[in-house]
Amino acid sequence: MKAWIVRRPGPMTTGPLAQVDRDDPEPGVGEVRVRVSACGVCRTDLHLVEGDLAPHHPGTVPGHEIVGVVDALGTGTRRFAIGDRIGIAWLRGTCGRCRFCRTGRENLCPDARFTGWDADGGYAEYAVVPEAYAYALPPQLDDATAAPLLCAGIVGYRALKRAELPPGGRLGIYGFGASAHVVAQVAVAQGATVHVLTRSPEARELALALGAASAGPADAEPPEPLDAAITFAPVGGLVPVALRALDAGGTLAIAGIHLTDVPALDYERELFREKQLRSVTANTRADGEEFLRLAAALDVRPTVDPRPLSTADRVLADLAADRITGAAVLLPG
Repeated sequence: MKAWIVRRPGPMTTGPLAQVDRDDPEPGVGEVRVRVSACGVCRTDLHLVEGDLAPHHPGTVPGHEIVGVVDALGTGTRRFAIGDRIGIAWLRGTCGRCRFCRTGRENLCPDARFTGWDADGGYAEYAVVPEAYAYALPPQLDDATAAPLLCAGIVGYRALKRAELPPGGRLGIYGFGASAHVVAQVAVAQGATVHVLTRSPEARELALALGAASAGPADAEPPEPLDAAITFAPVGGLVPVALRALDAGGTLAIAGIHLTDVPALDYERELFREKQLRSVTANTRADGEEFLRLAAALDVRPTVDPRPLSTADRVLADLAADRITGAAVLLPG
C-alpha cells in the first residue's frame, strides 16, 4: 500500500513527511482492517509531524479521523462484518483496569494508546484498529463529512461539555479551524449565542455563515460577557484574553493536545469571581457515540476541503500556513 510516514520531525519546510510503499497491515486478535475511504487532517497531525509531539515510534503513519470499509477480520472479532463502514478515532486503547477506566474516565488512562501516534493511522490506503475502539457511522453522514467528526467533532464536543455552557448561554470560541467550526454548529443548534474570535478573515466569514452572532480578531473583546469560552488555537497567550472576557462564574476550556506557554495570570482580572480554567484530554468512547448521534440528529455538516492522499504533505503545509478554511480531508488518489 501507499502510505505517508513521519521521516524526520521538523517544520513543514524541511520535508518531514515521506510517501512510501508498505505491506498491507494484517489485523491482529480483536482487530479489524479497513480500506481507507477518507481521512481528516487534524492539527494534532501537524504537531506530530513538526515535532511538537515527540513520535512514539519511528516512521509513524499520521491520521486519526479515518473512515473506511472493513475488508479483513482478526481472530476473536464480533462487532463488525466484512463490508461494514466504520470510523477510527484518536483514542485507540486503554488498560481497562486503572481507577480512571473503572470510573468512566478512560481518556485519562495512563496507558492509553492513540491512533497515528502509538500506532499507524490513516494517511495510507489501509489501517487496522481494535474493534472495541471503532465507531459505527450514521448512514446519513458521507465519508468526507464523517471524517472530521471523528476527532475535530468528538474532542470539540468534549470541550463544549467541559466549558459548562448553560442553556441559551453566551459562548466564545477562540480560533476557528476544523474543530471550532463543528462546535459552533452544535452550540447554535442548541440555542446558544456564539461569538467567534480568530485572526483569519476567511474563518470569520465562515463563522457568520454558520450562525455566529459576531466574529472578530482573536485578541478582540467580544460584544458581551461570556458564560463560557473554548480556546482551540494552540496559543497560550489567548488564555488570559479569554478569561478576561468571561462573566462571573464562567468557564474556559482549553481544547487541544499542544499549547504554547500561558503567560502569568492576573488573579483579580482573570480568575476572581469564581471563574474556572479547565483543560481537555482526549475523549471517552461514550463521548464519541453521543456526539455522532447528536451530529446526525442536528445535521452538523463540516465545511470540507477534499484533497488527494498523494498531496498529504502539501495539505499539512497549507494547514501550518493557515490556508485551510474548515476541515481538510484526504481521499484516495
